[in-house]
Amino acid sequence: MTAIPEKTQSKWLDTENKYDSGVYNKHEVVMVRGLGATVWDETGRSYIDCVAGYGVANIGHSHPDVVRAIQEQAGKLMVMPQSVPNDKRAEFLQELTSVLPAGLDRIFLCSSGTEAVEAAKKFAITATGRTRFVSMKRGFSGRTLGALALTWEPKYREPFGVAVDNEHVSFVTYGNIDELRAAITEDVAAVIMEPIQGEGGVRPSNVEFLRAARELTRDKGALLILDEIQTGFCRTGKMFAVEHFCAQECQDADGIRCGCQVDSQCQVVPDGMTLAKAMAGGVPIGAFAMTAAVADKMPAGGHGTTFGGNPLAMAAGIAAIRAMKNEGMAEQAREKGAYFMDRLRAIDSAKIREVRGMGLMIGVELKEKSAPYITALEHDEGVMALQATPLVVRFLPPITITREQIDQVVDAFERVLNGVNPRAERQAQLAAQAEEKQSE
Repeated sequence: MTAIPEKTQSKWLDTENKYDSGVYNKHEVVMVRGLGATVWDETGRSYIDCVAGYGVANIGHSHPDVVRAIQEQAGKLMVMPQSVPNDKRAEFLQELTSVLPAGLDRIFLCSSGTEAVEAAKKFAITATGRTRFVSMKRGFSGRTLGALALTWEPKYREPFGVAVDNEHVSFVTYGNIDELRAAITEDVAAVIMEPIQGEGGVRPSNVEFLRAARELTRDKGALLILDEIQTGFCRTGKMFAVEHFCAQECQDADGIRCGCQVDSQCQVVPDGMTLAKAMAGGVPIGAFAMTAAVADKMPAGGHGTTFGGNPLAMAAGIAAIRAMKNEGMAEQAREKGAYFMDRLRAIDSAKIREVRGMGLMIGVELKEKSAPYITALEHDEGVMALQATPLVVRFLPPITITREQIDQVVDAFERVLNGVNPRAERQAQLAAQAEEKQSE
């Protein structure tokens, strides 16, 4: 537990709140520095970061290799459109395709995950000549209008009414093969799904469902597009989460770890994957990786972007992917994630319904709202965590987190579970409001 500083007025917080658009629920803290799995606020207080920029800082904040690559490239060339070839872009594409599943060797580069989803939709339409999509209940694909149509949560879609094209999207229950089979009709361009739902509560797919998605889309002439925006780049204990899933019936009894270790000849291979977040170590980046058969159907000029593939992001991406490989980050995530979840499962609390996840993508489902516990973790314990549905506390720490830091996080979480009483706090808040109103 880190010391809680006295609350003081922050000019930076006041300024940001004054000019910000207002769409974000702001924390009452100003972060100024980060290294590895630790961030510091303007008062000097340290926090163990289990948010990692929503799963961006997989290799840790300010990884020295990425910092060096950015500094060097910034002094050479930062902007060059994709219509003009660039050395760093070519090097990055070579590096990226070397770690992708076989056959995904054509890349559309952009600057974010939602842009990658927008690109995926357009490439799917031109590749198939179809316009319908199948997405997952509880799935999250982004908040731009095209991606928003694939996002399940009504609170994101409803404010924009018919501007969101819900007529061309069918949602099926994640894991329900019968619903999926019925939804993949002759006019479906693609099934787009996360191999592990993040925003939807940290819910891994089962191998039968992912295998069925591959077989059904192939049979119907539709594409299978996997959203690896949050799960990609070592987060789950593999370079990509799809690598956990076997295309044949040779997996072990747990339905995840395959007897053949899911080698490249055995794993489910999609027609495309959306990528972003951790791909450049913290620099904005996105990509849609696809087969040549998909890429070749898009007409020249059919899609584009200004900043995608810029040399600065490319240099950062090269350094980030090489750091993942050289430092064995997939194995680190696998081992540390298993330890983290074992420690969480050992907590003796009636408030915990389930601990689930894969690698260092971990969700703890509670039997009551998770928000008060997340707030208490940050304010009282100096641990930053995320919500994933109202009941789930999500932990997405940098893979560089140490076992000592994991122990600190779990101990802090246990203290918070034992110390927070949301009902009592709410009753006190209502009583105070009533007293204030009475005194007016």
